Amino acid sequence: MNNFAKLFFGVFALFGTSWLGFVAYPYITFAGLQPNKDPNTGAVAPQGNPGTADQGARVFAANGCVYCHTQFVRDKNEGADIERGWGERRTVARDYMFDRQVFLGNARLGADLTNVGVRQTDPQWYYRLLYDPQSLHPASVMPSFRYLFRQQRIFGQRSADALKLEGPGAPPDGYEIVPTEDGKAIVAYLLSLKRNYALPEAPKPAE
Repeated sequence: MNNFAKLFFGVFALFGTSWLGFVAYPYITFAGLQPNKDPNTGAVAPQGNPGTADQGARVFAANGCVYCHTQFVRDKNEGADIERGWGERRTVARDYMFDRQVFLGNARLGADLTNVGVRQTDPQWYYRLLYDPQSLHPASVMPSFRYLFRQQRIFGQRSADALKLEGPGAPPDGYEIVPTEDGKAIVAYLLSLKRNYALPEAPKPAE
């Protein structure tokens, strides 16, 4: 009986220690993170996502974008992410502290999106990409998300969000293609992906 008790408590201690190390400690550490305040400028980073971007994150998740796009920039010594222009520094836990879901991903069939809002600031570019990826990148394997758009009749002036389409893909005369609310939300989310602020635990690597 004594041997059984020792074995039981030994196994319990082993799994308990593993749980504390791999689950409890990281959770407590992440939950205790606070935004960083720059002592020189007073700027606070990271900042929370605006409401539309937060809604767009759910659209991003619902459409499976995480299967082809990552959201983490590796250290300069661990990969070529910084050389590719995907970021100026590696991403760290504090970067994700306001995210409801963390879309790290596990495959890069497409570019990393950590700083896509820095690299591309034109909403129209994103609308074109979602509506017809091959019109911007002929070799792209990205599927079209045309269900995030609708065709409507033009009354007066064209919508500010109307896609600028030409050729066979253009709508009939008197009509325009505009994003749905989900389409606007996911673009707002992509535009919000900017990790270009400074954090003390992730300095920019030396040239």
